[in-house]
Amino acid sequence: MSASVSESEGQIGKPEEAPVVTIRRTVAAPLTHVWEVLVSDAGAEALLGAGARFGGKGDPYHCTDGVSGVLRSYHPLEQLRVSWHETPDSPPSIVEVDLRDEGGTTVLDLRQDHLSTVSDVNALSARWTAALDAVAGHAVRAAPAAEVAALQPA
Repeated sequence: MSASVSESEGQIGKPEEAPVVTIRRTVAAPLTHVWEVLVSDAGAEALLGAGARFGGKGDPYHCTDGVSGVLRSYHPLEQLRVSWHETPDSPPSIVEVDLRDEGGTTVLDLRQDHLSTVSDVNALSARWTAALDAVAGHAVRAAPAAEVAALQPA
């Protein structure tokens, strides 16, 4: 049996407003499992980039491509929020991932805001879409067979 990931929903803020990027994924794996994957080393790298590791709230992270930030909020099974600097000199934006159970599957909602009006929101949307695809892929591949079987219709 296999688990699946739903198609993405992406949205970019209206031109007259400060840019916002939102991406949604539904993962056919239980919330607890998806959370464990998200906060693992593999999940941190999938979300933020190679080299990223989550410590405790207030701890910095650094990626090999120069992306860096700080873990701002850590609410187990509910939310992860980080500041995100694309380069060491760039202003920070905020990336928040909210998780919720939906009938035994897990919905991941990512929102990036506090973006500059010159931010390339199309590139950021593509980046976060790929990141959530990677997190979801790790979760589906690593899901215990019994948990995946429980999600399949009888």
